[in-house]
Amino acid sequence: MPLWERSLKIGMTTLLLTVGVAAPAQADEVEQVVNGGFDGTADPFWSTAGMPIALTDGVACVDVPGGTTNRWDAAVGQNDIDLVAGETYRFSFDAGGTAGKVVRAITGLAVAPYDTYFEQSPVLTEGLTHYEYTFTANTSTAQGQVAFQIGGSPDPWRFCVDNVSLVGGVPPEEYEPDTGPRVRVNQVAYVKDGPKGATLVTEKTTAVPWELKDGSGKVLARGTTRPHGVDPSSGQNVHTIDFGRYRRAATGLTLTADGETSRPFDIGGDAYDRLRTDALKLYYTQRSGIEIRDDLRPGYARPAGHVDVPPNQGDGDVPCQPGVCDYTLDVRGGWYDAGDHGKYVVNGGISVWELLSEYEHNRGSRKVNLTIPESGNSTPDLLDEARWELEFLLKMQVPAGKPYAGMAHHKMHDAAWTGLPLLPHLDPQPRELHPVSTAATLNLAATAAQAARLYKPFDAAFATRALAAARTAYLAAKANPALYAPASDGTGGGPYNDDKVTDEFYWAAAELFLTTGEKQYATDVLTSPEHTADVFGPVAFDWAATAAAAKIDLALLPNKLPGRALVQAQVVKGAEEYLAVQRGHGYGVAYAPTDNKWDWGSSSIIANNLVVIASAHKLTGLDRYRNGVLTGLDYLFGRNALNISYVTGYGEVSSQNQHSRWYAAQLDPALPHPPAGTLSGGPNSSIQDPVAQQYLTGCVGQFCYIDDIQSWSTNELTINWNAALAWLSSYVAEVD
Repeated sequence: MPLWERSLKIGMTTLLLTVGVAAPAQADEVEQVVNGGFDGTADPFWSTAGMPIALTDGVACVDVPGGTTNRWDAAVGQNDIDLVAGETYRFSFDAGGTAGKVVRAITGLAVAPYDTYFEQSPVLTEGLTHYEYTFTANTSTAQGQVAFQIGGSPDPWRFCVDNVSLVGGVPPEEYEPDTGPRVRVNQVAYVKDGPKGATLVTEKTTAVPWELKDGSGKVLARGTTRPHGVDPSSGQNVHTIDFGRYRRAATGLTLTADGETSRPFDIGGDAYDRLRTDALKLYYTQRSGIEIRDDLRPGYARPAGHVDVPPNQGDGDVPCQPGVCDYTLDVRGGWYDAGDHGKYVVNGGISVWELLSEYEHNRGSRKVNLTIPESGNSTPDLLDEARWELEFLLKMQVPAGKPYAGMAHHKMHDAAWTGLPLLPHLDPQPRELHPVSTAATLNLAATAAQAARLYKPFDAAFATRALAAARTAYLAAKANPALYAPASDGTGGGPYNDDKVTDEFYWAAAELFLTTGEKQYATDVLTSPEHTADVFGPVAFDWAATAAAAKIDLALLPNKLPGRALVQAQVVKGAEEYLAVQRGHGYGVAYAPTDNKWDWGSSSIIANNLVVIASAHKLTGLDRYRNGVLTGLDYLFGRNALNISYVTGYGEVSSQNQHSRWYAAQLDPALPHPPAGTLSGGPNSSIQDPVAQQYLTGCVGQFCYIDDIQSWSTNELTINWNAALAWLSSYVAEVD
């Protein structure tokens, strides 16, 4: 049938997060779009040059040219839309055209910087389909727009739209997450001879029976729950279930209690061996400056990004921001930091450290086959992958003879933010080096010093170059101890601001000492205020808190630091503090942030706290630390308030839509979901992004999460978060 016939396919397409359909129109609803039905004219809608709007039977259609690069290169829209912060809007339209094409439907700002307030990317059918979404505006403006961005196709196609509407004053949609059965388990696997715990959400205050069953329904074990009371992190009344006495390998098991049956799980098996490999394999598909090959990562192939091939402006000759420096640097390579195209020294630093720490402390990782271009050479794959980022970090060092020589630029990324989805090789933005910082320079010193000792057996020349760069960076940081990245530098990339660098000085000195054994570095370690401080708070370590990284290496690696036993005792004490938190937690989590305000990247924080406990196990050999790690791991794989595994592809229900410009199946079905083994950021009480603010306002702790690609504050992926997962899964694979 012709596209413009009125036999609309009303299979209501709603935003993934919306429950049900919109409420009936209210008296105070106000239409913001003029002539959304295209009654006799397309005015005041506009279209990009060379793509005139034609009306056929009251439907607006355009012939979209092929050969454009970005979605916004071809568009239809209307400007001068009024938006009021805090008001809820219903955005609806009927659209169709060439079947399978994707339109980016947005409400945003019509003038620079062209912020997007809300967007969806429906896949079109030939006939008109009705689409309807609700969102709450977080900005007031009289210069808003509704637009349909339809560029980026190599081939020409046809787009048609009708009944465009943006109605204000509608009731907000109520979001109720689907948490599944009230029995929450590790949906992946429990270790055969390890602890096995689960959590039951129930109103009951006295113990109830539970049963462990196999796939045929046969009862394997029985017991009763232990009432815990209200769990502050979720606001739920919970019981705990201990079925650790069952130690046989099995698949497809379930737990039943209080009339509820858990999602299936295994005992034993090779899940953590697979996860160790998968968590590390993410880094190849995060690489910048190299083609991602389909034979190595089926479904994830893409051209090399930012190698000076248009439309990229490239990373081969990148200038500084205006007024920052008078030179350019070749900073091709490295890993894209997260879901954007930026590359950051401080986040790259902690990521490299943790991967090299995994190699150094978990020997099984030395033999992992990552199926990367370098596989089969004389160097372990894990070192080859980490070197891809190390080479980038070294390139970020200011050349000799220039101001701040030896310091490291804090970051480099696009001059302005780009939209989603956008594959790296299609990014048209200019790239810029940002000012040097003391924190970035010390990250370079620490990781280059660490690299010098680990790569020496495989590439002595690289080890020598890395150590020289580390020494130079450390001296430069000492000469410039208070150059801080500003919090305001957040256009086009994250600021990664950090104005406390005593921990980075301590970390760099520790790595230099462990590599060289030199007294000067030992003195700096021993005189640092971090050396005697208790650094194991709610967040053990991350990109902005690195003292614990130094303590873990000083404690675990053979060295002659005077009073080394003190550092070892501090690590064990930190582990005991996390175990105490875990014992009092209804979900067995070794994390209790102040005022129950969960941090950005809470999943990785929980994983890193477990790394501390694992380090205590390595130091003492005591089973309670091993058991603490295994118990804490359950949270990441489904024993949590949302009953979701935060690791893609692991567990019956797992995060699938992490914020990313190229793992963006939610926005474009032609693109993939994140690879298996990708860790989501997890609950974040600050809910900074519009999607989280729309659906999670007032959330309690664990409920401050939503699996949506636009929720960058709760659902991003990053190289440092996956480093935590890789280290932890490597440890579990070896103690399993």
